Amino acid sequence: MSAVTETTYTPETSVGRITNFVDERVGGSGILREFGRKVFPDHWSFMFGEVALYSFVILLLSGTFLTFFFDPSMAETHYNGSFVPLKGVEMSVAYNSSLNISFDIRGGLFMRQVHHWAALLFVASVSVHMLRVFFTGAFRKPREMNWVVGGVLVILSMAAGFTGYSLPDDLLSGNGLRIIDGVIKSIPIIGTYISFFLFGGEFPGTHIIGRLFTLHILLIPAVILLMIAIHLFMVVVHKHTQYPGPGRNDHNVVGYPLGPVYAAKAGGFFFIVFGVVAFMAAAFTINPIWNYGPYDPSPVSAGTQPDWYIGWVDGALRLMPGWLFGFPLEWHIPFPWGVNTLTLNVLLPALVPAGIVFTVLFTYPWLERWITRDNREHHVLDRPRNAPTRTAIGMAGFVFYCVLWAAASSDLIATHFFVSLNDVTYWLRGLFFLGPILAFIATKRIALALQRKDREIALHGRETGRIVRLPHGEFIEVHAQLDDYKRYKLVGFESPEPMPGIPNSKGIVTKSEKRRAALSRFFFEDRVAPATPAELEAGHGHAEHEAIDPANHDAKSISH
Repeated sequence: MSAVTETTYTPETSVGRITNFVDERVGGSGILREFGRKVFPDHWSFMFGEVALYSFVILLLSGTFLTFFFDPSMAETHYNGSFVPLKGVEMSVAYNSSLNISFDIRGGLFMRQVHHWAALLFVASVSVHMLRVFFTGAFRKPREMNWVVGGVLVILSMAAGFTGYSLPDDLLSGNGLRIIDGVIKSIPIIGTYISFFLFGGEFPGTHIIGRLFTLHILLIPAVILLMIAIHLFMVVVHKHTQYPGPGRNDHNVVGYPLGPVYAAKAGGFFFIVFGVVAFMAAAFTINPIWNYGPYDPSPVSAGTQPDWYIGWVDGALRLMPGWLFGFPLEWHIPFPWGVNTLTLNVLLPALVPAGIVFTVLFTYPWLERWITRDNREHHVLDRPRNAPTRTAIGMAGFVFYCVLWAAASSDLIATHFFVSLNDVTYWLRGLFFLGPILAFIATKRIALALQRKDREIALHGRETGRIVRLPHGEFIEVHAQLDDYKRYKLVGFESPEPMPGIPNSKGIVTKSEKRRAALSRFFFEDRVAPATPAELEAGHGHAEHEAIDPANHDAKSISH
């Protein structure tokens, strides 16, 4: 018998031999070949998701550094560090270690500020990424579950920010916890029990900082990592969305492969994000806890402002009146075991606005699919102007958030602009109801006007300023026709028409179908149909629409 020989590849360099050794045992080259060929479209708006990912990596790196020096204890001690104005002041060990990180640990203040700026950037980029997905319709089938994952990431990012914001145990973070304690206690019957369990006794208790620390460094980051992994897995499975253009449809992706193009771009972009965050941390002070002092629950502080992602909930609390139309919003309800207080002026603003926002956020993909009866897969995005009602709903929600965000600074608005705090509150209460409605109407009108402008440009071309006199004496302006790419962008979209209610097998239009028809009219009754091929051909045949060289369209002259 002859021996069976196997030819193996032997790299010449030591690095190559190590790489080959690892590849033969883990199969890395096959994974790289598979994912390296994944094609990703190129558009600036896709960078928001990348910024969120990179800022989270920065959070993990800076947070690991801070964990080595932070002591999450609420035991009492006296400060004896480098910051002279607080020497000898009684404070918690958590606040003491935060001051030591800021003044006595080499690079500690820089890393604290890197961590805080990266946290703000993470929440902002996740939120803007979700807005981009909403306005372009990227949440449609088959990405509904990925939209839900994004919504969960928004909530987790706010939870991570709030738990970290509360850890230093300074006056500002203590006031934030005081608000949370009041909201929890406003929950009927069980609120006081939840508060005692969370804080380890009557507020501020003795355990809240340690528990928040565990949530902040362990549980919440782990769930965020899980959600990011699920999100990226779904992006790979469903392939990336792309903006409309020639050659782009729901069955392909036009762009560049992951390797080496996007791998190199992603690496460079990470260091750009890291550099910007590092520059902000070095140049701009954020959360100077030494100015606030340790938390003391006995005095009442004014002028405190939460971070922007939590401010809208605080704003809702500030706008809620104690009495409404002559009726008190605080009720004392007798029970067999005692009297329970129902504090609606705290419970309603703390839960209802957030409940409305996140309920609409999580259910909207299914709501729009139900209204449109559209169960097709969508991989080509919408231009926001071509979905005017959806865009108007998004802007209404954005203004709703901004009004509440502004209300969180109502006291500073009053003091800085020398106006009455009551007047600021009344104006913001009015905007709370009227602002989203006005934003919806204005946004929808603007979107429809932009559609009409696009239709006009597609049919008649772009204005050039070149005036021509016809043989019979009429003066016209010659328009430059668009190239095929730009024309496709203006006419290559769907414009659904309102759909009437469909009778069931018994010939009856059910109430559900009537509601669907009414919502369909609400969504699509105001529409601008894209120009058809016949209209384009007829429009381009007019004398004032002669084709001219687009390169010379800037030359404005009068000829005879």
